[in-house]
Amino acid sequence: MSRRNAIPLLALAGALFVLVFYYSDIHRSEAWRALPQHVGLGDHIGSNAPPPSSAGSADPSKGTNSDPDYANWNPKPVFKPGSPMPSGHNYTSTLVIAKTKDESVDWIREKMPGQQTAIYVADDPTAPLHPPKNKGHEVMIYLSWIIDNYDSLPDVTIFMHAHQLAWHNDDMLGNDAHLLITRLSRQRVWREGFVNMKCSWNPGCPDWMHPGSTEKDGQKPEEVLLAKSWSELFPLDEVPAVLAQPCCAQFALSRERIQAKPYTQYVWYRDWLFNTRMPDYLSGRIWEYVWQFVFTGKNIYCPKEHICYCDQYGTCFGGEEEYENYRALQSALNDNLDDLRDWESMSLAMEDARKKDDKEKLKTLAVPEPGKDAEHRKEINRLRPIVDALKHDAEIRGQDPRNRALEAGREWNEGDGF
Repeated sequence: MSRRNAIPLLALAGALFVLVFYYSDIHRSEAWRALPQHVGLGDHIGSNAPPPSSAGSADPSKGTNSDPDYANWNPKPVFKPGSPMPSGHNYTSTLVIAKTKDESVDWIREKMPGQQTAIYVADDPTAPLHPPKNKGHEVMIYLSWIIDNYDSLPDVTIFMHAHQLAWHNDDMLGNDAHLLITRLSRQRVWREGFVNMKCSWNPGCPDWMHPGSTEKDGQKPEEVLLAKSWSELFPLDEVPAVLAQPCCAQFALSRERIQAKPYTQYVWYRDWLFNTRMPDYLSGRIWEYVWQFVFTGKNIYCPKEHICYCDQYGTCFGGEEEYENYRALQSALNDNLDDLRDWESMSLAMEDARKKDDKEKLKTLAVPEPGKDAEHRKEINRLRPIVDALKHDAEIRGQDPRNRALEAGREWNEGDGF
């Protein structure tokens, strides 16, 4: 056979190879649904192939070499307010917890025995629920739960960490995850589709992550990796100048909002997590400021704090001005408490040095101002009852669904719940 005749045959063989690979890739992606719910920890079940909806489709009118159907590969979800539920509807909910073997979740069973849970143990492949790979912190667990349960979701799913008391749980609710979960308005989650479990903007809002940054920030080391990660996760969406929402990867979703994106998109996201070479803690932190885009289509998600506390948790101060007044008084109270602790610490250090007759140390110690402790105690005693009374009144006010609707600026009709 001449060399000239061999060229078309080689081209035909190459085209057939591409088609076989393409269709086998689609079959492999569809096989995700056939996977067992729980795969051994560390087993790599991901694939670099785009999800089935991402595959290019040949257009006969343009020939078989037309560009892939990118619009279907990265479909724009329709995010809309939740469809109305009948008055008095009993919202079903599941609490998804990401934990390690060493973390206790006894508080959940003790305080919320009736709450449906899905407790994943990241580092125990023998646990009834565990992720397919211990990577990406809570992200792997959250995505795995969605993938495993996509066709049988409750009305509301709450995604949380394992510890009950933590600094990133709002101080308005005693930094207590138990209160966040039990006081969470399932109706608000259904209306909004996505809510962050944290109302306070600090840290995270209103202008936190800058994907275009090239200079590493020790407080947010993932920032310089965001642009590249974004282009891999959302290749048809422009890299935003800012990513912001309240920290720290705890949120709630409605069934409608999860299903606003196709199943295969979640497979695609988890596959990225399987394959990324960045360190485990960084891949997890990348997602902390990506969730809001996945579920709202917005790069900045910073609801006003007073509306969040009122409509979401039933602590209604009566408006933004009243809420800011409460926060100012609370801040003044906290400042005096901190200053008193500092004064007492300095005083104890001085007393200890005197007892030990440590003259050199006495020269280096800061001297507490005489009488300043009494001033701080007086101010604390003045402010504490005011702050406590305002918060108490806000919680009473929040028990009325009409007040919640009024403060949130939404319509309310007789018989409506929260």
